[in-house]
Amino acid sequence: MCHSKVSHREHEVLELIAHEYTYKEIAHKLYISTHTVLSHRKNLYGRLGVKNTAGLIRSTFEKGILQLSN
Repeated sequence: MCHSKVSHREHEVLELIAHEYTYKEIAHKLYISTHTVLSHRKNLYGRLGVKNTAGLIRSTFEKGILQLSN
């Protein structure tokens, strides 16, 4: 489920980052450029008020945007 502040595509990028995909792998999997992946990540930093990828992932779990899967 997408959080209201996060677009569907941004949510897809977040899930792949959380599953340790590289930006190049994410780009390939989603049929977008690496630059677009980085743009989504940068936009997410601003929306969620974080400074780095570790903060991004922490914040998304705390806010319920991402959830641990079994």
